[in-house]
Amino acid sequence: MRTFATIELEDDRKIRCELFPDYAPITCANFVKLANEGFYEGLIFHRVIPGFMIQGGGLTPDMQSKAGAETIKGEFKTNGINNPISHVLGTLSMARTQVNDSASSQFFICVKDCKFLDKQYAAFGRVVDEESMRNAIAISKVETRSVGYYDDVPVRDIVIRRVYIQTFEE
Repeated sequence: MRTFATIELEDDRKIRCELFPDYAPITCANFVKLANEGFYEGLIFHRVIPGFMIQGGGLTPDMQSKAGAETIKGEFKTNGINNPISHVLGTLSMARTQVNDSASSQFFICVKDCKFLDKQYAAFGRVVDEESMRNAIAISKVETRSVGYYDDVPVRDIVIRRVYIQTFEE
């Protein structure tokens, strides 16, 4: 079975990704659960850096953290998990603090090869088509500002309408 997630934005752009539960089962199950519960609806991409990544899935447009997502075990090499997914262009991965098991709902998409993140972050999927990759790269290049202690915040909110999951038998 193959599992896909579509991040649909309020401006109708979409980013389609395939999830890899064989390598990051806890992370994928958590992401799918949150998507199916509607957790991501109305949240924003709150950190965008050209030539690096776009990050979202945890903050509201007024820059408040959304509660309700539990922390999960970080599925990466330095945390004792063999996750071979490399952080290359289009990789979907979990954001976290300096604490290995602090990931909850926030995710990021690499808009360039970021292999220096390998073995330290739980990669769990990859963008699957050119349109989706173009959308992610375009998001990374929007004008940004600082808001409170957050840097690289888009001047205009990039709001997630929903994340929906599809599974297909092989």
